[in-house]
Parts: sequence; C-alpha cells; structure tokens
Amino acid sequence: MAKRTRSGLKRLRQTVKRTLRNRAVKSRIKTLTKKARATRDPEALRAAVKAIDKAAAKGILHRNTAARKKSRLVKAVLQPG
Repeated sequence: MAKRTRSGLKRLRQTVKRTLRNRAVKSRIKTLTKKARATRDPEALRAAVKAIDKAAAKGILHRNTAARKKSRLVKAVLQPG
C-alpha cells in the first residue's frame, strides 16, 4: 500500500488508472493479433499493426517489443502455407 500521505494516495490512484488502461490496450492487441493469425486477412493484420504502433507511441509497449511483435505477426500472416 502507498504511503498514507496525500501524494502517496494520489500516486496510488494514478497507478490504478494507468494499470487498467494499459491492461485494456494490451488485451486488445492480443485479440487483434489472434484474429489476424487465424484469418490471415490483410485488413486484420493492418488493424493489429496499427494497435501495436499506437501502444508503442503511448509508451505502453517498448518500441523494440512492438517491432518484434509486428515482425513475427507479419511473418506468420504473410508466409505461404
């Protein structure tokens, strides 16, 4: 638990809010990624890559993590077979 100071309680509120937002964004990325892999649809791939890029821009994902996810996803969706 945070310090029982006004600033500590505020930090706790901010952390909870950010955690919920970040969790929602990451969950959406996972859903879109699964959909793109399953359907192998270019539109689904585009949506997933866009979501990953947005998360990286907001700092939810590290840029190298985003690049790795996009690379593996494109490889999985566009590879024949």
